[in-house]
Amino acid sequence: MPEPPERLIRILIVDDHPAVRVGLTSMLQTQAALRVVGSASGGEEALALMEKDAVDVVLLDLRMPGMNGVETIQKMKSTGCTARAIILTSFDTDEDIYGAVRAGAKGYMLKDASLTEMVEAIQAVYANKKYIPREIAARLADRMMRPDLTARELEILKMVAKGLTNRSIGQALGISSFTVKNHVNNIIEKLEVCDRTEAVTTAIQKGIIRIDN
Repeated sequence: MPEPPERLIRILIVDDHPAVRVGLTSMLQTQAALRVVGSASGGEEALALMEKDAVDVVLLDLRMPGMNGVETIQKMKSTGCTARAIILTSFDTDEDIYGAVRAGAKGYMLKDASLTEMVEAIQAVYANKKYIPREIAARLADRMMRPDLTARELEILKMVAKGLTNRSIGQALGISSFTVKNHVNNIIEKLEVCDRTEAVTTAIQKGIIRIDN
């Protein structure tokens, strides 16, 4: 028989869907080297649990009400929490991946990953390595080559997505339509597209803006 591990890897599951938390707990508890020490429905609850119980690896949903996954990682870092985070999500847009890794996530996986993949990810991250599947890593590399939009460019892009003209945007922001045009041209160049319509489509596809923004 294989020897038992020297110490179990302590895992916290954070997801706003109860069925996901139950399912992940059930799956991971079948692994001799892993121990699920708790689950939380959001970032605030997760941080409170980590203050009370030692956690090695956090399986963290990306989009949750209240404190989302990226904000939770940022708060973990600012409070000196030593647990390492793996994003486990249904979302794989370029901006989701880039934002999570930039915030400090050690791993990024989709929820349809197999149990074997999850265990590999947990063990790698526990060993202070990164775990990002090849196809996600390729998209991350592409995103890192593209410059970020400035806060003003992002604001204008959202207004373009709502169908506003350069003149209307300028009036709303208190700037000239010529200045708006320059910002739109910068957006088009950064996103490597041909026009403002393609800029909006690409921005939605890549997760830079959301339709409900």
